[in-house]
Amino acid sequence: MGSMARTAESGNGTSADSGLGRYLRARRAEITPDRAGLTAVGIRRTPGLRREELATLAGISIDYYIRLERGKEIHPSPSVIDSLARALRFDAYEHKHLRDLATFAGTGSAGSAQPPPTREVRPGVLALTERLRPNPVFVLGRTLDVVACNPSALRLFAGLDDQPPQDRNIARYVFLHPRAPEVLDDWDERARACVARLRLLAGTDPGAPDLTDLVGELVPKSELFATLWERYDIKPHSPGVRLFHHPEVGDLRLAHESMPVDHSPKHRFVIFFAEPGSPDQDKVALLDQERTPRPDGERAEGPELTV
Repeated sequence: MGSMARTAESGNGTSADSGLGRYLRARRAEITPDRAGLTAVGIRRTPGLRREELATLAGISIDYYIRLERGKEIHPSPSVIDSLARALRFDAYEHKHLRDLATFAGTGSAGSAQPPPTREVRPGVLALTERLRPNPVFVLGRTLDVVACNPSALRLFAGLDDQPPQDRNIARYVFLHPRAPEVLDDWDERARACVARLRLLAGTDPGAPDLTDLVGELVPKSELFATLWERYDIKPHSPGVRLFHHPEVGDLRLAHESMPVDHSPKHRFVIFFAEPGSPDQDKVALLDQERTPRPDGERAEGPELTV
């Protein structure tokens, strides 16, 4: 998909490039007749629902629905959007995304790409990242760039430090690094979650240069990424305990939380933490205490915060 290297979304310059039409097509292909409350009759040559089936379920004409998918109709009413969301069995998160796409399709605001946010992290956020040691902490950019992390975070994702700091990216690690499927016990779920976050950005800023560059790199290099990218799944990852199979300290079970950073350009603060007093907490401390080599070949205590 060569055009993917130039833009995060293909298209011909029509209003469908806002993502509304593509999102409807993709999600229609994902929902089965049974899940939609229909009885499948005969041999079906296409996955998911047919256009006429979805139009009937949503209570709109087939002609109007086709115009929506093709980007010819860009001002659907809120009631139409709500009906489509119900017919597609969307949850609240997907429903909101559909409303956002409809708004962008009508105003055209999604077509104007914003410049990539700065990688600069506020001093207070950097200080907090350091103070929370030995807990692994990342500060991630909107396309999952690692804009800052402390030593235990860098080593938790074993092999992440193979790349120069400016090239470190969680999606690039998950899909391209050979260690990722071994280190991340829930690798398949992490892959889906990475694509969901990138796809969400593509819906509101499809021409974002940082997104375009990353997607253009991952599509030809990872068949899984290319497949997931075309599914248009935007559901966020769920919090909970994650299992890491670390090559040096063994298995770690860590809870994690992710939250936006106020007054920062689309940054997210991600922290992993172990049960107090558990063996996992001891292993996290070992990750944090790993020494880094000096230029003279000696080893020095306490690696500095990575930015």
